[in-house]
Amino acid sequence: MLLSVVFQMGRKPATASKPSHSLFLLFFITIFPVLLASLDMGRIDQHWLEEKEDEVDEVQSHQSSPKDCDCDFSIGEWVYDKSYPLYDATCPYLSTQVSCRRNGRPDLDYEKWRWRPQHCWIPRFNALDFLEKIRKKRVMLVGDSIMRNQWESLVCLVESVIPAESKMLSSHGPTMAFHAMDYQASIEFSWAPLLVELKEDEGNKKVVHLDAIEENAKYWRGVDVLVFDSAHWWTHTGKWRTWDFYMEGERIFKDLNPMVAYEKGLTTWAKWVDLNLDPRTTRVIFRSVSPRHNRENGWQCYKQREPLVYSGYTPHVPGQLVVLREVIKKMKFPCHLQDITSMSALRRDGHPSVYTSAPTTAPVPELKAHQQSDCSHWCLPGVPDTWNELLYALLI
Repeated sequence: MLLSVVFQMGRKPATASKPSHSLFLLFFITIFPVLLASLDMGRIDQHWLEEKEDEVDEVQSHQSSPKDCDCDFSIGEWVYDKSYPLYDATCPYLSTQVSCRRNGRPDLDYEKWRWRPQHCWIPRFNALDFLEKIRKKRVMLVGDSIMRNQWESLVCLVESVIPAESKMLSSHGPTMAFHAMDYQASIEFSWAPLLVELKEDEGNKKVVHLDAIEENAKYWRGVDVLVFDSAHWWTHTGKWRTWDFYMEGERIFKDLNPMVAYEKGLTTWAKWVDLNLDPRTTRVIFRSVSPRHNRENGWQCYKQREPLVYSGYTPHVPGQLVVLREVIKKMKFPCHLQDITSMSALRRDGHPSVYTSAPTTAPVPELKAHQQSDCSHWCLPGVPDTWNELLYALLI
């Protein structure tokens, strides 16, 4: 899928500008406290950040104003802010693959860009206030390795204000959780890149069960705030596709149009939410497609130093977002669609590129660097911090 929007390079302003509007609509969630899930200590599986990406390119999108907010956060600009980042790059919860500063990235400006919406403002993330808002609650991010990227960001945004003896990390099955024990709260990640089930049959063939979800969804029960994403894996083709067949009921499909399969899988997810969750006790948010800049074998993000400036042309909307909007529109449960695609598409400077592992004494050969360029995940501190500032704005 090709980008159908014209960009031009932006220049870094000398000083950060202040938002032109000081009013922000505050709204509250009515969530009943629940007990923390009992989670066993376990090893963090690094394969969650090592998933392969295909050559499908995501494009920008504009999301109409959220149902429960007067402002469209997706329209705006990146402004340079010397007070950023919001946490130290030495945060111990960051995976090696996204620790760009540790991995030798020479420029640090990618950490200092703040998103400024055109017609409103985003409150600066306040870790203590966020922890108060989730006191005695569970927040869970569900999805693929990009959602794992966002989970690490959120944990790093809060962990520094918590004493060492009052925080811990645990894992249970496909989930792991950061516990803020003094607040009886947890920030969790659940690995489910397709949301529906991916199983191996008796012939060692991997099958996507388009109408089965309970094996994944059982980990989502009892959670107060659920943030979902699912997009990239559905477009994997050829050697990047991790399954052999699709299955729906008794029918088996060798191939399906990716958007048809995506619609079927999302519909299964939507039905589960409608039947199993109560909007009086649970908040559900679906985050839109995280854009990739992997054209020209990944070099579209290599050595990029500044955000792009959106030129004002109406961009093409990615197929996943079209499908997602239609599925959510049919739901009875009030699910909030959080659009981060447009703002993130301007940040091709924010990816790890070749800085995905600790530097060696010898220079990285050009061919090797070219093959290892990561233009899908995001450096931390970086772009996912803004996604979490938007999440914070929704919860205050």
